[in-house]
Amino acid sequence: MIRIFELKNIISIKDFERQDIEYILDEASKLEDVAKSREISEELKGKILGLMFFEPSTRTRMSFETSMKRLGGECIGFESSGSSSVSKGESIADTAKMFEGYSDALVIRHELEGVSKFISDIVDVPVINAGDGAGQHPTQTLLDLYTIKKEIGEIDNLKIALIGDLKYGRTVHSLSNALGLYKNVTIYLVSPPELKMPDEVLHDVNKTNITLKEATSIEEIIDDVDVLYVTRIQKERFGDIDEYLKIKGAYIINKKMLEGKDLIVMHPLPRIDEIDGDVDDTKYNKYFTQAANAVPVRMAILKTLIKNNPK
Repeated sequence: MIRIFELKNIISIKDFERQDIEYILDEASKLEDVAKSREISEELKGKILGLMFFEPSTRTRMSFETSMKRLGGECIGFESSGSSSVSKGESIADTAKMFEGYSDALVIRHELEGVSKFISDIVDVPVINAGDGAGQHPTQTLLDLYTIKKEIGEIDNLKIALIGDLKYGRTVHSLSNALGLYKNVTIYLVSPPELKMPDEVLHDVNKTNITLKEATSIEEIIDDVDVLYVTRIQKERFGDIDEYLKIKGAYIINKKMLEGKDLIVMHPLPRIDEIDGDVDDTKYNKYFTQAANAVPVRMAILKTLIKNNPK
């Protein structure tokens, strides 16, 4: 079957159909050799990617930059609000319109939900949401699904535990939405009471065929799952540091608790103390592979959007 990809922008994973996800995953598999070989293709030679990162980022920004350069293109942009004219009082709209004139596509990260959507409505080039507040992180979800498919073989019939900060964790919000497009998926929600999955996300997931189960400890679910998807407790999302300290370190994965299990451990990174360093050298560790998979997946995204929407 010939697949096509018709989305101009990547703002929310909720805009995707299953065939859209499968298109990007297929394209990523074709580009993986280029990503690993350290060669430079000419797919996007002469194209420029605008990186508008109002919020700090390491992996997402660097993997987008690497992906564009592997495809023969170039990048411009800033790494924080303080290094842009927004710090002088320029509006986000004016900054975006300026970047539109310089770029063939824009990648946006912002601490507020909805900024990427706002920008996509006022510019004519493709816009990619690289994380907006506690909202969505759709390209992270695509590389998460790519990792699961490569490591386990399929996404249908998946049993996955989402662990840690489910309230503010935009990666688990997007991933939950995406898994609703697959068959016979069970999601185990493991979090402190203060960081439970938001009702609006649960509302969306409950409209799908996903089976949801809640648990208070990892030990309750560890024998039943294929994937432990671990997230950090996000200090920057707390207004009260004492509230953060109460639940910091609530869930920690170590080598001993994984021994004899048939599962993989994933994490969108950065980690703090939620996965012990003794897991790094085990077969369970797939979080560094997951991070590396960002390059072929984001190469696929950039190639698809820019070639489908030439300036």
